Amino acid sequence: MSMKTTLIGAAALSILALAGCRSTKEVLAIGEAAEANPGPCPRAFALYDASRLVEIRGDGTEKFSNVGFTGEIESVRSLCRYYADRPITADLTIDFSLGRGPAASGETVTYNYFVAATRKNVDVLEKAAFPLTVTFPAGQDRVSVRETVDEIIFPRANDTTSGENFEIVVGFVVTPEQRAFNADGKRFRVSAGKR
Repeated sequence: MSMKTTLIGAAALSILALAGCRSTKEVLAIGEAAEANPGPCPRAFALYDASRLVEIRGDGTEKFSNVGFTGEIESVRSLCRYYADRPITADLTIDFSLGRGPAASGETVTYNYFVAATRKNVDVLEKAAFPLTVTFPAGQDRVSVRETVDEIIFPRANDTTSGENFEIVVGFVVTPEQRAFNADGKRFRVSAGKR
C-alpha cells in the first residue's frame, strides 16, 4: 500500500467520523461535485493478448526449465468522477502477480506495462507506458504488486456524454512472440506444481 493511499484512507475516515448524520455533500461543501455521475464510468480491463508475460530463455523451447520472469494482471479497477460539462477524471488500480522462473537471471527485473484511454471500439485517445521494477526477496519466486495511476482524463463533448463511451485498457508491453503465446492461451506459472 502506498503512502498516498494510506493518507487518502485516513482522510476519508476522518471525514466520515465528522459527518455524523450529515450528507457527504454537506460535509465536504462541494456543491454540484457531490452529485452522482450522470452515467457509468469508463470500463477498465486488461487486454487479453497482453494480460500475461512469460519470458522464455535458453534455447527458446517452451518448457518450464526455460521460463525466466513471468507476470499476470490479476485485476483492474477504476473509479471516476464527472458532472455538468466537465471532463471525466478516472483513477486506476492494477494488481500484478509476478514470478521468477528457473531460468530467470538475478533478483531484480523491470516489467513494462501500458495504460490506454480509448473511445470505445473506435480509437486510442492517449497511451502511456510505465516501468515496474521489482526485486524478489531471497528465497521467494512470487510477489504481488499494486500500482495506481491517477487522473486519467477523458474530454466530453457536452454534459450528456457518458463514461460508457470510453474505456481504459491496460497490459504488459510484450514482444510479438509473447503476444502470440498469450493469444494461443498458453501459460506458465511459477507456482505450477508447488503446494
